[in-house]
Amino acid sequence: MNIDHIEAFLYVVHYKSTHKAANALFLSQPTVTARIKSLERELGVELFYREGRSVTLSDKGKDFLPFATQIVQTFQQGKKQLEKTQKTDDVCIGANGVTAQYFLAYALPKWKEQFPNLRFQLVTGSTASLLEKLESHQIHVAFIQYVHREGICNEFLLNNAVKLVKHCEHPLRQYECIEAKELAQQKMVFFECGAFDWNYVHKMFEVEGVAANIEVRTDHLEVAKAFIRTKNYISFLPQLCVKNELESGEFIEVDIKHLLDMNQHIFLTYKNKDTLTSAFWEKICQTAKDFERVQMVE
Repeated sequence: MNIDHIEAFLYVVHYKSTHKAANALFLSQPTVTARIKSLERELGVELFYREGRSVTLSDKGKDFLPFATQIVQTFQQGKKQLEKTQKTDDVCIGANGVTAQYFLAYALPKWKEQFPNLRFQLVTGSTASLLEKLESHQIHVAFIQYVHREGICNEFLLNNAVKLVKHCEHPLRQYECIEAKELAQQKMVFFECGAFDWNYVHKMFEVEGVAANIEVRTDHLEVAKAFIRTKNYISFLPQLCVKNELESGEFIEVDIKHLLDMNQHIFLTYKNKDTLTSAFWEKICQTAKDFERVQMVE
């Protein structure tokens, strides 16, 4: 029994017209008519009474209708389930902007070398938005902070500490143990990245009874860096973002480990590991180790 024939039957029932059913199915009317007649021959009954162009569901058609509906629904559910669990050549990855720009730019070419048939789609967003996409099967895997949600798995992948940085010519002196009150007097550009819990930063100042002098808020990394380059601002930025500037000496880390140590982590987060091959999962973890080793060497 052809599922297309049963679907044509349901469309004709719904629209009460072979012509309208054909339009809805993007088929010709003779094709729909042929499918209905083929189904009737297979069942050995007439499903419709025909008078000219009008069709009316027969008594036998009424008897068959609930079974036809169940057959099509079961088929569609099975198809969706297979789409969720089958291994695919298309890999949709979710990541926050920082991880995408720095780690994935390093990792994707290496994954492509080992798996040349894979096609990658990269989606960036906040942890909340990527978690929603993960749960609705819009992405296969996400590189985000740890999330506690039933049915969601997290595997530690990368360290990404947050650094307080300034321009090398910024007037703030390099104290051995700088106080939060001193930092509160400095102009700050605040990079609002959804991958990090910035409440820790606010708490650091609150404990000392002061408030950070945040003059600018931005969700764009390069904008934050541009303000630092004016030599008037300091900023908390993920280490991955300022690695080159710190190495060149353009930016300098302000040591505040005695006040705050933001060792943020990036997790490999997924709902169903069977959607991708085990070899690919292993490659992701190996690439992360190689990436951190390169960072340490450099």
